[in-house]
Amino acid sequence: MRIAVFVKYVPDAAGDRSFTDDNTVDRSVDGLLSELDEYAVEEALSIADDADDAEVIAVTVGPDDAVDAVRKALQMGADSGVHVVDDSLAASDALGTSKVLAATVRKIEEEEGPVDLVVTGMASTDGSMSVVPVQVAELLGRPAATFASEVSVDGQTVKIRRDGDTASQHIEVTLPALVSVTDQINEPRYPSFKGIMAAKKKPLEEYELADLGLSADVAGTAGATTEVLEVTARPPRSAGEIITDDGDGGTKLVEFLAGQKLV
Repeated sequence: MRIAVFVKYVPDAAGDRSFTDDNTVDRSVDGLLSELDEYAVEEALSIADDADDAEVIAVTVGPDDAVDAVRKALQMGADSGVHVVDDSLAASDALGTSKVLAATVRKIEEEEGPVDLVVTGMASTDGSMSVVPVQVAELLGRPAATFASEVSVDGQTVKIRRDGDTASQHIEVTLPALVSVTDQINEPRYPSFKGIMAAKKKPLEEYELADLGLSADVAGTAGATTEVLEVTARPPRSAGEIITDDGDGGTKLVEFLAGQKLV
């Protein structure tokens, strides 16, 4: 069984995130593997552990630093990695990224054999669009089972549980397929020292768009179907209102809450 898991290198949420002059995300800042993709890596590894003769391939699309996302997946236990890096990828939108990822899966199948399952996170922590999984599945012509809180593979059947606010759905699809998972599905493992050292020896392929049979206008600004026209900084937080308790602090607090229609 061959499993491809998509991983994304995103700006660190703990740092200062901003946009460039052309209203695209500034990716020159420190980054890391998207937290939501860690759950996808963990689930892919768990599925592989339960299967016979399975391998997990971590796939990313992005600039030079994006390889760190693949390395983290390798340290967690993935068997190999693929990094698609090309100057033409800068400012790619969701559809452009999906086209590149779908072409990468086809390239892996051409080089190594069929990819039975693609596993992704529910969204990226920078874009939060949640559309890439279904777009990739459509481009590959295979079923997608999304927002899974539980996944099991039985022969050629993948079963997921999707939890909603009031009920859960149970969905079955046939391999080859794509599954996206939520942050409720598991607890991602921490890379061990042994895993970190072993990752240095694992194969990591690097492709450009031409290697995937794609032209430069498929992705980046040339291939984008969406555009951010304007970016406005979030206004600074106000200092708030300070209530001095001169014996009537409780009354003032209630009056304030009532004025805000909170009581």
